[in-house]
Amino acid sequence: MIARLVILLAAAGLVCLPSAAAPLPLQAGEQLNYRVSWTVVPGAGEIKVAAANDPAAAGRLLVTTTTTTRRLAKLLLPFEARAESTFDLATGKLLALQERSATRGKQQEHSVAFDYAARLATYTKTQPPQPPRGLPMPEGDPADLIMALLQTRTWNLQPGEKRDALVLFDDDFYELTLYALRFEKLRTGLGEFNTLVLEPRMEKGPPKGMFKRGSTVRVWIAQDERRLPVRFEVEFKIGTGTATLDSYEPPAATTAAPAAAPGAAVPDAPRAGS
Repeated sequence: MIARLVILLAAAGLVCLPSAAAPLPLQAGEQLNYRVSWTVVPGAGEIKVAAANDPAAAGRLLVTTTTTTRRLAKLLLPFEARAESTFDLATGKLLALQERSATRGKQQEHSVAFDYAARLATYTKTQPPQPPRGLPMPEGDPADLIMALLQTRTWNLQPGEKRDALVLFDDDFYELTLYALRFEKLRTGLGEFNTLVLEPRMEKGPPKGMFKRGSTVRVWIAQDERRLPVRFEVEFKIGTGTATLDSYEPPAATTAAPAAAPGAAVPDAPRAGS
């Protein structure tokens, strides 16, 4: 279950956002490091997300997400994953995605290329090798899962509002609606933040996968100038997994205030512990 949590939080799929080009949720130089904990296993893993200008092509942003189990969790179930997403800076569109992982020596690797004119994503599994398959693309601009969660930084939702997203877990699309639930104070190792809590739900079709099993996902977005996702949470029937922002590097071209600064004031809200 620890590895499943890490996979869900880091490398599980693609999200299609509204068709209008949205600003990218990360800029070159930004880096977010998350500490992952399972209900009874603190420090179960870590997730690192880093953005940089693509050295292979001008005008592109390369976002790398690395995930690994740690300490006792690594002894129980060693897991490592790396995802690389290439975006066009001019349009904000995802051009290509590569993901690979290793669990107890079992290797998995696949890539996805996006043809927006044909509305077709080509899914190629290279480990174990399989022939390429075409995946019809619904309306919207895709992004990997972590980038989609980070994208909520730019949405500016208020409690009671919602926004649709389409998620592809591996090669299966999920139609989700993200609800803005409430403002909530959250204390982490970086300080106290005023946050907006978002929760994706599967309501447009029969629940499947983790949603069919009754799992719940939530994200806490700081309500300050950075609007950082300071926490992700996946709640299973047998326990809860949490990824909490542990450190942050701002974009290379900015001189933003320290990441430990608390969020901007919002209406009084209940406090959640770390």
